[in-house]
Amino acid sequence: MPFIANTDADRDAMLAAVGLERIEDLFRDVPEQHRYATLDLPEPLSELEVLREVSALADENDHLGELASFLGAGAYRHFVPSVVDFLAGRSEFYSAYTPYQPEVSQGTLQAIFEYQSMVAALTGMDAANASHYDGATATAEAVIMALNSATGNRSGGKGPRKRVVLSPALNPQYREVVHTYTQGMGLDIVGGDLIDHDFHT
Repeated sequence: MPFIANTDADRDAMLAAVGLERIEDLFRDVPEQHRYATLDLPEPLSELEVLREVSALADENDHLGELASFLGAGAYRHFVPSVVDFLAGRSEFYSAYTPYQPEVSQGTLQAIFEYQSMVAALTGMDAANASHYDGATATAEAVIMALNSATGNRSGGKGPRKRVVLSPALNPQYREVVHTYTQGMGLDIVGGDLIDHDFHT
């Protein structure tokens, strides 16, 4: 994340605005015995030096850059192309949430329409949803939509469905969001345990 440190003048101006003389005055309510007089920290490093040191520490671990992983649950080899940062800075991609004022959000709506059209064409499905905040939210919404689609007349008169089967390899955080979204619905959510297998590499 880009960061520009505050100058001495910036700090003095902020202290003056809150009526203080020193930064230490911000902590005067903390008893002395609970403060650290000095911190045992090494000398400061440049950004490049920190990057090299952290990279050297990380290289001591086994990682997905060298090994294959079949754990699932979000543990896989990630690669984010450089163009992603550029696209994320475009105003129509600031948020995946559908705008409430279509007359001033044509770019966003057009992007969502194109995305849904492409996904529907790739998957062969009649419809493809968008406008979810993240994968966990989308998973929970998919569970609720599936339940709603399988109840009443659409289920052949079998009554409401109450059992949800989730893949054992689903990201545990996604699973927690599903539980949060569906609490109070009386559902039986199964498939939560990973397959009994030694995944050690």
